[in-house]
Amino acid sequence: MSNALSQRALGKLGLKVSIIGLGCMGMSEFYKGGDGEQESVSTIHRALDLGMSFLDTADMYGPFTNEILVGRAIKGRRERVILATKFGNQRSTDGKFLGINGRPEYVRQCCDASLKRLGVEYIDLYYQHRVDVTVPIEETVGAMAELVKQGKVRYLGLSEAASATIRRAHAVHPISALQTEYSLWSRDPEDEILGTLRELGIGFVAYSPLGRGFLTGRFRRLEDLPEGDYRRNSPRFQGENFRMNLELVKRVEQIAMVKRVTPSQIALAWLLHQGKDIVPIPGTKHRKYLEENAGAEDIKLTAGDLARIDAAAPRGFAAGDRYPDMRTVNR
Repeated sequence: MSNALSQRALGKLGLKVSIIGLGCMGMSEFYKGGDGEQESVSTIHRALDLGMSFLDTADMYGPFTNEILVGRAIKGRRERVILATKFGNQRSTDGKFLGINGRPEYVRQCCDASLKRLGVEYIDLYYQHRVDVTVPIEETVGAMAELVKQGKVRYLGLSEAASATIRRAHAVHPISALQTEYSLWSRDPEDEILGTLRELGIGFVAYSPLGRGFLTGRFRRLEDLPEGDYRRNSPRFQGENFRMNLELVKRVEQIAMVKRVTPSQIALAWLLHQGKDIVPIPGTKHRKYLEENAGAEDIKLTAGDLARIDAAAPRGFAAGDRYPDMRTVNR
């Protein structure tokens, strides 16, 4: 593995991040199992040592506790970090979902609260986590742009926004990145989103690039997931969908075996080969998987390799929706 990961640019305003980032959500919520908070902190420290400097969190993870965890991990290391967080999915302290909120006053309130929890003076990349269809995107992004003027935020992003929304937002203030699910089993961005982003000069941050862990090959049946794990309610992990999606994993495993790498590395390398404007942010709370993910940068895929992967995981192959309720994505 290289001494340090290389960098990629997101957008046209100067934001540069490590070619692979670290999604921190599962350190606090949704995915069960793990060795506790200290292993998560150690994983973040190891990521920074590898040059994986792009850390992704959100106020809703925990809720609120993931930002505190990340803030603790980066204390004394702030200059080595490109820090991304999000607002918009409103939750109460007991975890209840209260809806999506894009009102300007809420934007300002969330930013100040995130800065305090993270223990930093500015956020490098601030995303609207989900689009609030009851508030014009121009008003939300206008409030986000004010945060840039105030020095609280450096660059702006959107998550799970539709092409028309992205265009309207970008007209108010340049958007540096769109974060949306993209992987071998979620190739929807190829239909329209990627073309829009490239036309406007916006980078793409791919979350769940390992299919919520499914593409790692570590799950052979639903029972392999711990009790209470969010994925037990995911349509793609259910019944016949699980069986059909496992066939995709087996085909990826065969390709990985020939290349003498892991299925995770194949999935990440494939994403990196889809364009120099794409940055995957696989999540993990274990150093061994982090190091495995970082090794994906060194994997070179030939045109033949890419064709075999494309045949193994064609667009639209995955069985089941990405979420139980798809109404909040691609808005």
